[in-house]
Amino acid sequence: MEDKISYESIDDYIAKAAPEVQDLLERVRQVIHEAAPEAKEKISYQMPTFELHGNLVHFAAFKKHIGFYPAPQGIEAFQEELSGYKGAKGSVQFPLNQPLPYDLISRIVKFRAAENIKKAAGKRKS
Repeated sequence: MEDKISYESIDDYIAKAAPEVQDLLERVRQVIHEAAPEAKEKISYQMPTFELHGNLVHFAAFKKHIGFYPAPQGIEAFQEELSGYKGAKGSVQFPLNQPLPYDLISRIVKFRAAENIKKAAGKRKS
């Protein structure tokens, strides 16, 4: 994807993605919605982003993978299950030539949502 493209919404992002990944992106979006129904959609860092008391997760399409960004805590908590994928401190790459692990994505999103809700509750108390 070119750096110069800017996106108004997740719908816009998916519409501008390569046709062969549009269904995958839509499915990832649906999984995130189901896992965190109260999360809001936005574009951040030119990527589809869900926020719930702060950023929850980002995802993006690349030539050979879907990038998923659940912050370092989301990666650490599921390190063993994510060990078969390329990744970095706060990201993981799901190759396009393999089925996407929707169940794992859902569990990571639920973990991150619980974490953000807990953090927000702590801030309200102090």
